[in-house]
Amino acid sequence: MTDGQQVINQRVSGILLHPTSLPGPYGVGDLGSAAYRFVDFLAAAGQRRWQILPLGPPGYGNSPYQSISSMAGNPLLISLDALAADGWISPDDLREAPSFPREFVNFPEVRRFKYQLLRKAAAVFHLAHGGDQGPEFEAFCHEKKFWLDKFAEFMTAKDATDGEVWTHWQAPRLSSENERAEHQFIQFEFFRQWRRLKMYCNQKGIEIIGDIPIFVAHDSADVWSHPHLFDLDHDGNPRTIAGVPPDYFSATGQCWGNPLYRWERMADTGYTWWIERVRAALELVDWVRLDHFRGFEQYYEIPGGATTAVKGRWMPGPGDALFTALTKALGKLPFLAEDLGMITPEVEALRDRWEFPGMVILQFAFDDDPRNRFKPYNHVENCVVYTGTHDNDTIVGWLTGSGEESTRSAESLHSERQRALRYVNSDRRAVHWDFIRTALMSVANTAIIPLQDALGLGSEARMNLPGRSGDFWRWRALDEQLTPALAERLRTITELYGRG
Repeated sequence: MTDGQQVINQRVSGILLHPTSLPGPYGVGDLGSAAYRFVDFLAAAGQRRWQILPLGPPGYGNSPYQSISSMAGNPLLISLDALAADGWISPDDLREAPSFPREFVNFPEVRRFKYQLLRKAAAVFHLAHGGDQGPEFEAFCHEKKFWLDKFAEFMTAKDATDGEVWTHWQAPRLSSENERAEHQFIQFEFFRQWRRLKMYCNQKGIEIIGDIPIFVAHDSADVWSHPHLFDLDHDGNPRTIAGVPPDYFSATGQCWGNPLYRWERMADTGYTWWIERVRAALELVDWVRLDHFRGFEQYYEIPGGATTAVKGRWMPGPGDALFTALTKALGKLPFLAEDLGMITPEVEALRDRWEFPGMVILQFAFDDDPRNRFKPYNHVENCVVYTGTHDNDTIVGWLTGSGEESTRSAESLHSERQRALRYVNSDRRAVHWDFIRTALMSVANTAIIPLQDALGLGSEARMNLPGRSGDFWRWRALDEQLTPALAERLRTITELYGRG
């Protein structure tokens, strides 16, 4: 966190945009010049927060919430231009880049192109340094030893098996020092580039809100290297898996498939793995959104191999014990609690004991229940208000869509949307600005607007649809959309409501 850290109870606002959604020439947003231009845009717009999604290497479905490591960085975010500037790849390599679409990420094609250049950069780096890898690289490897060595071994094994799930590996394979060094260099470069960008953000008065998914992917370096901490059978497959029961998004619930923790074994270690995981996150961001906060009080246990979440049971989570251990090791925790879904008084009490701000979503505010905590007149100061999140449709899409993401009737959704329009006093000519104004007016100390809503985009710009498979996480902004006029309009309305 920055010197003179701003406290969360100051009125601020910010923009939600994952770095893969940034503009750029190589098929996916990265940590190059477009990222710095976006930070300049945020500063010009009077925004004090940049919220992102998890930064790990995405696994199944390209989801950042199904990463192959909870502590590594996403290699796709590494700026190739920066690698060329440092001499690790040639400018000719970049001139031969394919013609990628600008509006969305083609993940398979981007991976093919970028990984060959990342491997080339690693080879040139190590050749240039010979046996002595340089003090900065060696210091990085020592600093990250808790997870980096095992991650590098895991990745070399996956490379050798064409990406097979680790439970399908036929026999242990010893990786060579050169193979491990390749993945160590890629992580070294990610962290070096991210640290520069974070420093630039903080110098501009902008803090980064990161994200820690409560669970990790089964096919990950974490589960492979710490199997005793997860509920696995003798073959390494999950005995029980995570998810949520039927809810607003799905009549059969959400079956996430992540293996569940053996919390009693976590406790026996003093929650060492969690401490290191949070320590790694706090190096990269200033605040952390704790995904699925409910699971720390009670989590939903589904039998392994299930395809729906209809059959399951609630089990006790670690509760105060985990946050006590984290506080003892790391100091005051700059956490935001993602307290959406089926929230109980016990979950609220856990959140409030630790003074973690919760989340309120305007798209969930306009049913006919006057006690609904998402309604703006029920907001509290210690919370974060959103027009929507990465799991919601855009405001424009939500108001014009068919409601296919909901378990409720079309008539019910129509009534809700009409109530929303009346509440925000919208004539529908610029409905996204009417919702942004309502969020910024809230007494909530922090307001976050997805960039798609600031741009007034429709469902084509949606980032994710919970509980569904498909081509999600792909949307990208365009350079020409981040205009001085948009920045000025955001700044004006932000200052009007005392934020910034």
